[in-house]
Amino acid sequence: MSVLDFLSPVRRGRLLPRTARPQPLRRLRRAWDRLKAALPRQVLLPAAILVVLAGIVHLVTILAMPILAQNTAFHRLSQLAPANQMTLLPDATPADMTLPMTDPAFVTAVCLYDLRARPLRLRVPASEDYTSVSFYTARGVAFYALNDQAAGRVIELDLLSPAQRAALPEDEEITAADRLVVESPSERGIALIRAYARYPDLRPQIRRQLEAANCAPSN
Repeated sequence: MSVLDFLSPVRRGRLLPRTARPQPLRRLRRAWDRLKAALPRQVLLPAAILVVLAGIVHLVTILAMPILAQNTAFHRLSQLAPANQMTLLPDATPADMTLPMTDPAFVTAVCLYDLRARPLRLRVPASEDYTSVSFYTARGVAFYALNDQAAGRVIELDLLSPAQRAALPEDEEITAADRLVVESPSERGIALIRAYARYPDLRPQIRRQLEAANCAPSN
């Protein structure tokens, strides 16, 4: 019998008798059987670990929420800016900035508004280059923004809560050119004013311009 005749049953897909199988094949089969038997436990253990870790993270997040809520931008700014009053922030530097990720090329002011008593009237004279006003709720959700290119040389508007906006007479003119009405989704929040300083020596002049800005309850 030739070597080809001896291998022909295997080449044609017919297995050799069990006693005639080479030892490496038997060892491979036993290893495969052990792997299949151990596979469920290997899958369940990592899954159980992930579930436990997810539960720990969820519990820590819930317990940390009161602490994180007290560290919002509104809470930090309330330590140095009175409500319904324009406050200039110190110039931002890489080592010291009141708000994170503040662009040092801008002079920044804030007004922490509180609409629970009355609406707010905001008036900001624009600088020569660029001035913008952005509004955020106390939770930090942005809901409105306006710049001098759209508003002109003076950014002026009335800020109202949903209840105050609903209480306006239906026939009252609220779209007049000199009166822009903005509705805030919350009674408290932040008005962020930013004025671009093209050159460092212009910063004192721009700060003086923003000192003339006004943020106060309307009559």
